[in-house]
Amino acid sequence: MKIKQGAHRATTALMIGCLMLPQLLWAQSAIDESPNEAAMVGDLLVARPIGAVMTVGGAAVWLVSLPFTLMAGHSSEAAESLMLGPAQATFWRCLGCRNIGYTGKDRAQSERNAEKEEAEAQAGLDDKYPYVGPSDFP
Repeated sequence: MKIKQGAHRATTALMIGCLMLPQLLWAQSAIDESPNEAAMVGDLLVARPIGAVMTVGGAAVWLVSLPFTLMAGHSSEAAESLMLGPAQATFWRCLGCRNIGYTGKDRAQSERNAEKEEAEAQAGLDDKYPYVGPSDFP
């Protein structure tokens, strides 16, 4: 009887593991930091306005609950969850992205463009003013 019960538990654990593994792999692939145009448009027209409304609504709820949270000493936690969370999701992520925070893609692209322009300007100066070395003097 105990062998049958142990086999049943092992089978159940194996089934749960097999059912959870694809979900974990799917969750890893769900993070996409290069959204397509449809995701950007949907974010701009749907998610950002909802996030702005949630931020304003959270500020109102925080203001109403402020006397109680001040007495309890948890006003900063209430502000983070009611105002800062929706504000970060609304204003501190790239258009169409799911992760909150600055990705640095714009800065990296700006640096590459500046390096490219500097190299082109230097190439133009080299054509206009060729290098005169010590062997070029009579």
